Amino acid sequence: MTEKIVRFLDEVRPATPCLVVDLDVVGENYDRLTEALPDSRVFYAVKANPAPEILRLLVARGSCFDTASVPEIQACLDAGATPDRISYGNTIKKAADVRRAFELGVRLYAFDSEAELDKIALNAPGSRVFCRILTSGEGADWPLSRKFGCDVAMARELLLAAAKKDVVPYGVSFHVGSQQRDVGQWDLALAQTATLFRELEEQGVVLRMVNLGGGFPTRYRKDVPTSAQYGEAIDAALRRHFGNRIPETIVEPGRGMVGNAGIIRSEVVLISRKSANDDRRWVFLDIGKFGGLAETMDEAIQYPIVTERGGDAEPVILAGPTCDSADVLYEKSDYRLPVDLRIGDKVDILATGAYTTTYSAVNFNGFAPLAAYYI
Repeated sequence: MTEKIVRFLDEVRPATPCLVVDLDVVGENYDRLTEALPDSRVFYAVKANPAPEILRLLVARGSCFDTASVPEIQACLDAGATPDRISYGNTIKKAADVRRAFELGVRLYAFDSEAELDKIALNAPGSRVFCRILTSGEGADWPLSRKFGCDVAMARELLLAAAKKDVVPYGVSFHVGSQQRDVGQWDLALAQTATLFRELEEQGVVLRMVNLGGGFPTRYRKDVPTSAQYGEAIDAALRRHFGNRIPETIVEPGRGMVGNAGIIRSEVVLISRKSANDDRRWVFLDIGKFGGLAETMDEAIQYPIVTERGGDAEPVILAGPTCDSADVLYEKSDYRLPVDLRIGDKVDILATGAYTTTYSAVNFNGFAPLAAYYI
């Protein structure tokens, strides 16, 4: 919670629930990451928060952009990015969307299967392609394994095949999992990538780029390493596995770029118990899973929650306002709120600048999408 956000909430008193993002924090996060990884280009993961205000700020800072769809590509272009600063990083694309991205000038595409490679070769001829490999996601609060990527042996064959098609086999990508708090997770992925580079070069295919993915975290309820610590670990792994032939590298921060820049102000709608001897109160907020807090699924992302009440705290179950039994935020995790908390009190959910507005449903149960303010 920055002073600027506090002042905005005090002066404007917006209706709840709402997200308030301090753009200065986004700029500071970008600067810290570029200082930590000076030899890597930053491709901001637009899906984390595609607000035009954030995109314009990052365009001015010199950022590139990782996009998941044509509308995200268009949003980056509208914000002032040139096509050469945009990657179409989704490995699951319609042929028509590949064709439209190519028409818009995008020339860098991800793939992890032969069918996807064929789509790109047919609809974006001459473009550079990079193949995503699988990682375990171990150590990540929000793992990304299984759905994206292929094993290293398949990646080798796909990149060899790419060399015979109307595309340029350009590199390899991986993602060690979102909210990755173990700086050592890049080491194994880079070891596999370096081996793949060497094996392909022996067969006449010279790759030039490693996409180090995202994974850079936001601090929620547990401490996380600094950007500098990630930079040092990644740099050491690159030197260990590539020696003096370090390739071009890019990173795709999303959560780590915008997560700590925003807070959601919510209101307590109801406080109740389910029986006379229930040892925990249920606290229902005016925002839940369908209002933007989808990452509370399985209680994976645990947002810090604060109130203005200062009394003794007791364990609670936190839930959203909708008529859906899945709309429970935290039941297993140890969340405590003041005993004197009352219906109508304001509750602030911290570090919610990433993956909240974009996860907010459109009128589920009639609730409006999450309002957002960028200051």
